[in-house]
Amino acid sequence: MFSSGTEFVQEVAGVSGSALVPTRFVWPYGGRRVFLTGSFTRWSEHLPMSPVEGCPTVFQVICSLTPGLHQYKFFVDGEWRHDECQPFVTGNCGIVNTIYLTREPNPVPALSSPGTPNSRMNMDIDHEAFQHVVAVSDGTMQDTALRISEADIKISRHHISTFLSAHTVYDLLPNSGKVIALDVNLPVKQAFHILYEQGIPVAPLWDSTRGQFVGVLSALDFILILQELGNRGSNLTEEELEIHTISAWKEGKHQTYGQSDEHGRPLQRHIVHAGPYDSLKDVALKILQNKVSTVPIIHSSAQDGSFPQLLHLASLSEILRCICRHFKHFSSSLPMLQQPICKFPLGTWLPRIGDQSGRPIAMLRANASLSSALSLLVQAEVSAIPIVDENDSLVDTYSRSDITALAKDTVYAKMHLDEMSIHQALQLGQDANSSYGIFNGQRCQMCLRSDPLQKVIERLANPGVRRVIIVEAGSKRVEGIISLGDVFRFLLG
Repeated sequence: MFSSGTEFVQEVAGVSGSALVPTRFVWPYGGRRVFLTGSFTRWSEHLPMSPVEGCPTVFQVICSLTPGLHQYKFFVDGEWRHDECQPFVTGNCGIVNTIYLTREPNPVPALSSPGTPNSRMNMDIDHEAFQHVVAVSDGTMQDTALRISEADIKISRHHISTFLSAHTVYDLLPNSGKVIALDVNLPVKQAFHILYEQGIPVAPLWDSTRGQFVGVLSALDFILILQELGNRGSNLTEEELEIHTISAWKEGKHQTYGQSDEHGRPLQRHIVHAGPYDSLKDVALKILQNKVSTVPIIHSSAQDGSFPQLLHLASLSEILRCICRHFKHFSSSLPMLQQPICKFPLGTWLPRIGDQSGRPIAMLRANASLSSALSLLVQAEVSAIPIVDENDSLVDTYSRSDITALAKDTVYAKMHLDEMSIHQALQLGQDANSSYGIFNGQRCQMCLRSDPLQKVIERLANPGVRRVIIVEAGSKRVEGIISLGDVFRFLLG
């Protein structure tokens, strides 16, 4: 086992007069006994790999290799394996991984224990230090950049776009189920208790006077109401929530937060909806363009649109599940899915040292106030915030939909946002979720930067999952966030 700050280097393939390149090999998929062998050992010697402290499923060994092309393979618990997330070719020894080392050696930092200050554990093989990979074709070596080909992306996008254009919303409709809508004349307090009790973060609004659906009530509305209650000089008191209707709140919200025309008059925003005959691609684009989480599916047999029927609430995760089901047995038609997510311009990532183009990720400590979390959700226009410890390691997430847990026993009327910590709010939410089964324990999904795109898509296709947090192995430090919207913006080009 490697201790913090130490390096163990196997000197292999040494050639007199050649500068050796320290090269770390990592097997991040577990096992009891893991060995490394390759062309640099003439495929005869098996080099033992050691588990990383604090992450027993990750094995590593550092070898000093000569510059040039090398092939390698892993021997895991008596079986030959290769890493599908790294470059590989088919050779005399079956499928083998390949690396190409330049003549300038790159320093290999030691993997440290998570308990060491400023330590950073990484399940990735650090192939960025390798500079290049090779593709072998007809016995020749071609130097290529460590990037997926644009042709593979184009082919995959074409097949997904064709599928989504050929299928309609009817493919999303369940055989049976219920859709909850709220009357606009319902008091705000009662409405949010319904959201909490039913375990839903959003509900369409019905105006019986106009005979049509006029909008949605979401967790963001509850956040804005709580912020208004917490502000001095608020126009909305706790008592008024008993009689303040959804319609009155929406009108006040529109005047305060809505857009205005050139004459200063509020612009009327119509409900974003779709019909059962709309294509899945159109629905996905509608969700992305309007920056909403769901789209009500409304159908009316009358030409004037009267007597509308609410059939369903469509979401990107449902559409993604359709994609997964359809291409389950045709994965070869989507070649980019097997590539590591770090190869794609996808999601939001922490900027690297010296990178001025990166966008910082909003994160908070568990002892931060709930008020700061709600303000960040609104100001940063994000749906969730990673909650980290003093080492920036992920411990949980706080999302907009978690706010409905404050409706339990009318907690929001008995506390102050500045006095309740995020940890306390999360504990309250866990109690609520255990009672009603919300999110089914999938609130904090994680992946590694070396994981294939397919793994991220499959996790995002689960009900209740809207984002995947990219972390380092062992330390669980946040490296990036990939949301449902990020994936669809990438898939649809």
